[in-house]
Amino acid sequence: MSTNLGLSYNARKALQVHVGEEAGAEIANLIQRMAAQIEELKRSKVNVTPVVPGGDQHRDQDVAAILESESF
Repeated sequence: MSTNLGLSYNARKALQVHVGEEAGAEIANLIQRMAAQIEELKRSKVNVTPVVPGGDQHRDQDVAAILESESF
């Protein structure tokens, strides 16, 4: 994973020149914060494995109906 989450000096300067100094700095800071959040999401991502793979859809509907009617 990348450790450089910010924009280069040249990219920041180009933003400031084209959209104004204050707006360019704001956009660059937003991009940096978003990149940091994405990196955090990548680190904390959890893969989910189904407990019973390939369950029968009709049977699942029957079980749901039984549970809703509370007739065990």
